[in-house]
Amino acid sequence: MADDEAKKAKQAEIERKRAEVRKRMEEASKAKKAKKGFMTPERKKKLRLLLRKKAAEELKKEQERKAAERRRIIEERCGKPKNIEDANEDVLRDIVKEYFDRMYTCEGQKWDLEFEVRKRDWEISDLNAQVNDLRGKFVKPTLKKVSKYENKFAKLQKKAAEFNFRNQLKVVKKKEFTLEEEDKEKKPDWSKKGDSKEEEAAA
Repeated sequence: MADDEAKKAKQAEIERKRAEVRKRMEEASKAKKAKKGFMTPERKKKLRLLLRKKAAEELKKEQERKAAERRRIIEERCGKPKNIEDANEDVLRDIVKEYFDRMYTCEGQKWDLEFEVRKRDWEISDLNAQVNDLRGKFVKPTLKKVSKYENKFAKLQKKAAEFNFRNQLKVVKKKEFTLEEEDKEKKPDWSKKGDSKEEEAAA
């Protein structure tokens, strides 16, 4: 009996400790949630979706605005299409003259704008050069493109010139290639001595 009571008391103590631990963990999780504040993961997801939708709408509006601006500029420069089906020759001549005048003015404006752009580019490059001179930095010049195959062919030609066949030939003494007959014609030294004695006796 005493053993059963001791076991029950021990079991009750364990349960109480577990309850305390569980309570502490719940409080900690509540405190964590309280720290997170207003932005829960679900709300963050909804906010992202809303932001994407808003960005897509803004992008669409911007594209529509650009298209409307483009149409307006085209109508301003080219004018609205003329009805030429029921027009007679004089009306057609007036329409062609009007289009020619408009094209002439557009070409003039285009040339002026291109000249202005070139002038601005030159001014910008000049100012950049002045700034780099003041800083003391050297600007690398733009390199000219060279074909790599031409360079290879030039190297090969150089090697071929170096590998000249005549330069590779050995210099050979002539005596090595003299005929045996010529060697036979030459008399030995002792025969020369005998000849000299005969000449002396004759004298």
